[in-house]
Amino acid sequence: MSFKFFNYFNFFNFLKKLYLCRKPKQNDTKMKKVLMTFCMTFMLSTGAALAQVANYDVVPMPKSVIMPTAPGFVLGEQTAVVYPEADADMERNAHFLSDYVSEMTKLKLACQPMNKKAKVSKVARGNILLTLDPKILNDEGYEISVTAKGVTIAGKTPAGVFLGIQTLRKSLPIIAEKPQAVSLPSVYIKDEPRFAYRGMHLDCARHFFSVEFVKEYIDLIALHGMNRFHWHITEDQGWRIEIKKYPRLTEVGAWRSGTVLGRNSGIDDGQRHGGFYTQEQCREIVKYAADRYITIIPEIDMPGHMLAALAAYPELGCTGGPYEVSHTWGVFADVLCPGKEKTFQFVEDVLDEVIQIFPSEYIHIGGDECPRSRWAECPLCQKRIQEEGIKAEGKQSKEDRLQGYFTKRVEKYLNGKGKHLIGWDELLSCNVEASSTIMSWRGAEPGARAAKLGHDVIMSPNKPMYFDHYQTDKQWNEPLSIGGNETVKDVYSFEPIAEDLTADDARHILGVQANVWTEYIAAPRHVEYQILPRMAALAEVQWLQPESKNYDAFLARLGRLKAIYDLHDWTVAPHVFKASE
Repeated sequence: MSFKFFNYFNFFNFLKKLYLCRKPKQNDTKMKKVLMTFCMTFMLSTGAALAQVANYDVVPMPKSVIMPTAPGFVLGEQTAVVYPEADADMERNAHFLSDYVSEMTKLKLACQPMNKKAKVSKVARGNILLTLDPKILNDEGYEISVTAKGVTIAGKTPAGVFLGIQTLRKSLPIIAEKPQAVSLPSVYIKDEPRFAYRGMHLDCARHFFSVEFVKEYIDLIALHGMNRFHWHITEDQGWRIEIKKYPRLTEVGAWRSGTVLGRNSGIDDGQRHGGFYTQEQCREIVKYAADRYITIIPEIDMPGHMLAALAAYPELGCTGGPYEVSHTWGVFADVLCPGKEKTFQFVEDVLDEVIQIFPSEYIHIGGDECPRSRWAECPLCQKRIQEEGIKAEGKQSKEDRLQGYFTKRVEKYLNGKGKHLIGWDELLSCNVEASSTIMSWRGAEPGARAAKLGHDVIMSPNKPMYFDHYQTDKQWNEPLSIGGNETVKDVYSFEPIAEDLTADDARHILGVQANVWTEYIAAPRHVEYQILPRMAALAEVQWLQPESKNYDAFLARLGRLKAIYDLHDWTVAPHVFKASE
């Protein structure tokens, strides 16, 4: 019989006829057991022929994948996703998995709670069981077991279970039209991430992006096993978050009357651009991310990159203005005035409202690219320097150390609210406290130096972790970018922990993040193009130990992930796929 025309209905009819033709003296119960055993064995052993087959070669690659030579499981319409009763997180996980399976295979799996008194082996038979296992050591660790009896995804926490769900999701074939059963080969997967901080950044200040696209970005973060979204929402070119105590931040600061064309060409498009997120929209996005076990870290850049705020409240600058929301890109001399107490009141008021929206333990305050020329000329700043006894030391001018005073004061305020401060690596030149977490962007060296000084560090070096850079040296047919060239291989090859770090220093490297600055990126499709598939390479940097990385093997697995990108109609840079054709 050809498998092309074979189906289970015909097979059961065949068994029924065989049973009816038995000799009357045969024991009915024994005969039924024999036929049922034969039926189940046949179905499981021929699953690959009767259904499309899952493939566990996913990105990021799990730490351990063991595939015994045993029958697997056939995922079909009768399969249910079972989760612990009265556990809201696990119920949500179950529905995520059901939705993913439907998206990939068109199968509609029911979600059903498991009574605490029910026998697990009975409820799980023929189903996918989501469960918590305290014996798993890593908070985000998970285990997947596929046998003939069913599928189990276990995690120490619901977040671990969710990461296991992503792995199962990425292993499924994509079925274009009618629902079709899927054969899951027998497997035992044990996995955990290398780094606790696995992030992606998006600048929504230079160009504004809709709530819907921000959610899509979060979906991409989840697909790649990441857990942090660094949301850059204030800049010289636009203030993007509603602050109720300072309404002019969005009435004035959220809008610019034009945008320079090209790389600061001097030609302005004269078009009003802007937008902002209400506090309610921010909370909606925070929940959307939290449901996917992703923490949003907001960045309110200070004391530099504040022209939009100064345009709204010019009294916060050293000169008093007038100021304008910038049409051009770069670094500007006008920054917040630390000589004025009203500046600190403004900062604290803004942070109070931000803290109420974002439950993250971290608040990012930027601190980068802050010229101090206005401070050198400002009588109030010089008075502050004198009153606080701030003196130049080594290569640090007294104005440099004034920024250290500013940062320490903000950090103390955040600490009093139960929060921790993150800033860019320029803070290392400002005599800040070791308790400040440093995000290293001007290469990897500042991050290594910060770790040696006792700072916690997030590695985000512009080479190769700036995804707004080009991703090929053949740039004549590429969308306009700020410059640079960071290929998929460059990203994949990055090692976050420098060789000369001691084990104690290396503990301070919390993780890795890639950044997307949007001076030249105004459309969601362009963002997608810049991050895909480099985001997949980043995922393996964040997840795998160095000895487990293999670029050629990664490329072989990447094609299956691209099929998911295509399913969602995401725009993907073609370079590595062209090379492999």
